[in-house]
Amino acid sequence: MHIHSFPPIADQRASVLILGSMPGKVSLREAQYYAHPRNLFWHFMEEVLGISREAPYSVRCGMLIECRVALWDALKTCTRASSLDSDIDDATLVPNDFASFLRVHPQIQAICFNGAKSESVFRKRVAPTLGRALDGIELKRLPSTSPANASVPLAVKLEQWRALATWVQRDTGLQY
Repeated sequence: MHIHSFPPIADQRASVLILGSMPGKVSLREAQYYAHPRNLFWHFMEEVLGISREAPYSVRCGMLIECRVALWDALKTCTRASSLDSDIDDATLVPNDFASFLRVHPQIQAICFNGAKSESVFRKRVAPTLGRALDGIELKRLPSTSPANASVPLAVKLEQWRALATWVQRDTGLQY
């Protein structure tokens, strides 16, 4: 099935960009980032940034923006049979337009990859096209919040995701 990602959740003050690969079937059906009930993304946002995972989706998105965190996907479109990143047909990958995104969001200081696939797509397909636009931007892979990533213990994942609060504090002065 050929699928398309969502627009970014961001405003011009964003200092940290979290990149997934491509929304899964539940997220696509619900038109919400990380809508699968077993995905840990919103759980981690609650633990790390104090954004209640029980809040309505629009409120959670607004709170991300207030924390100066942007949310997007590495891919604009692709073909994938299931929700698994391993099922993405690499021959169909079309990355999002990061050159334009970074021009509109010049305060981005860190790009955090939610798992290996988003990092791989970005480093192989996007970074080589950006030239100096990545100067001064820290790139960091975090463990995937997907329920398919069961091999890494929850406590280990959460500890690595806590780095997000450090970037937000450093870049915005906000305390968590």
